[in-house]
Amino acid sequence: MANEPAAGWYPDPKDPGQRRYWDGSNWTEHSEPQTGGPGQAPGAAATAARPVQSAAAAQPAAAGGPSAPQAPPAPQAAQAPQTPQAPQAPGVPPGGFQPVPPLKQPWTGAPLAGWGSRALAQIVDWILGLLFLWIGEILLFAGKPGIGLLLMFLGLIVAFLYYPLTMMREGEQNGQTVGKQMLNIRVSRDDGQQVNFGFAVLREFVVKYLLFQVIGGIFLGIPWLIDVLFPLWDDKNEALHDKIVKTHVVKA
Repeated sequence: MANEPAAGWYPDPKDPGQRRYWDGSNWTEHSEPQTGGPGQAPGAAATAARPVQSAAAAQPAAAGGPSAPQAPPAPQAAQAPQTPQAPQAPGVPPGGFQPVPPLKQPWTGAPLAGWGSRALAQIVDWILGLLFLWIGEILLFAGKPGIGLLLMFLGLIVAFLYYPLTMMREGEQNGQTVGKQMLNIRVSRDDGQQVNFGFAVLREFVVKYLLFQVIGGIFLGIPWLIDVLFPLWDDKNEALHDKIVKTHVVKA
């Protein structure tokens, strides 16, 4: 019919507390609570919810139709489509893997001493440190036990004190034995401290001698041989005893 109101939400003629949707010709099954309450005048809730209405929608409805036709609700603004994210691989944390610093840091200290200079310095130190002990052994086997035993006892004291007393020197000679001084190399501690008497005993007697020579001798001297040759393939020219006490042999 020409005088029927436009489609929209109107007070439900059967339930004043509800609003029902009018499709332009018939009441539909869609309903919702009346926001203005049951005592509100017909069409007032719709008018408050939608302040802008057309003049035709404000006219009274014909008999049998809704009393206050309303304009249909304004459509909501469509949201902008979101860019889909790439699927995350299983086991990969959000944001991807973070760069991991290398496990081995490059050496940044003084130039490292080569294996050859270390070996020659050690030979010189063996000769100087063990000279009295070797002479005493020769005299002992030559039938002179008195002087032989005396020189052997003196040789043990010299062998023990040789490394600490030479390496604990101050200044440029710190960390140098006579052999290392001749080859222009020295022992440097990683913590930057000077080599003192106690540290020299730890490095030269406890670790190098007792651990790798005496205890290593039980295993046919293989641990000692590995310790001596280890700087040949180590990236920082360290022997095993260097890694234990945290030292490097560098050029002086």
